[in-house]
Amino acid sequence: MSKNATANVNRPLTLRDVSEASGVSEMTVSRVLRNRGDVSEATRTRVLNAAKTLGYVPNKIAGALASSRVNLVAVIVPSLSNLVFPDVLTGISEVLEDTELQPVFGVTNYKPEREEQVLYEMLSWRPSGVIIAGLEHSDAARNMLKAAGIPIVEIMDTDGEPIDANVGISHRRAGREMAKAIVQAGYRKIGFLGTKMPLDHRARKRFEGFTEALAKEGLEVADQEFYEGGSALLKGREMTESILKRSPDLDFLYYSNDMIGAGGLLYCLGNGIDVPGKVGLAGFNGVELLDGLPRQLATMDACRSEIGREAAKIIVEHAGSDNGGAKKIVLTPKLQLGDTLKR
Repeated sequence: MSKNATANVNRPLTLRDVSEASGVSEMTVSRVLRNRGDVSEATRTRVLNAAKTLGYVPNKIAGALASSRVNLVAVIVPSLSNLVFPDVLTGISEVLEDTELQPVFGVTNYKPEREEQVLYEMLSWRPSGVIIAGLEHSDAARNMLKAAGIPIVEIMDTDGEPIDANVGISHRRAGREMAKAIVQAGYRKIGFLGTKMPLDHRARKRFEGFTEALAKEGLEVADQEFYEGGSALLKGREMTESILKRSPDLDFLYYSNDMIGAGGLLYCLGNGIDVPGKVGLAGFNGVELLDGLPRQLATMDACRSEIGREAAKIIVEHAGSDNGGAKKIVLTPKLQLGDTLKR
């Protein structure tokens, strides 16, 4: 790596940095990155590895200086089918619509390699800032974010070390607070139902906080059920049926999100199970779409729109600078008892 790149990772990297790191000419680097010209496989590999290590992204603005930026804000989220993220995007758009900045959206499907691809393409257009969900990224993605030389705001989660600015909630705290409410209501035999969590870091952290709080009360999760893919409502019904048939003595079911929780509620109501008397239920996210259910599911508001607005404000405030001021905003989700948690 060049001394300049090492000394100041917040400036946009150039072909010269990659040239010095790989030990070949800038012209050769350009050929490799544009996939043009006759270059040996060994040289190509050396250049690509150097670029990946540095976090270098080529500038697609033809004829512009490497420091040029366009009035775009790259917004990268894991899903649009999950009802959580459209609310976040709405909050971002509300703030940016009064500025010259325009959001452009990318979806990663919770896959680190996809996040790398989306980030690479978006940064190549030299946006004025990046808003990206989560704090966990691959080494290559982190390198690109660190080397971008623009404001970076990681959103949704504050349990970890951000690259630059950060807006979100503590998911471990959210899990702890829900566990405390369940225990205080008198429930003792608690089941957990959720998504498979290796790549859903926020759901994993909520579960960790939840089990930590139960342990302090001398309790542990009595049974668990996990799913991946498919309709969340249907999966919620299926998982609830499965876990209650396997462990009929459970008196509370905690779901990793409201949609599978709603499926569980519909299963219980359809099978004459007394909620919250025999079995209590709770989810997470505070999804307004579920307000029309026969009973209000106990949940916790994840501050989605507010997260989007605060992240966009940081980008607007720091547009034109090389970082987001390392600003950190920790929001506090609100517990909503609903009708499925005994008062």
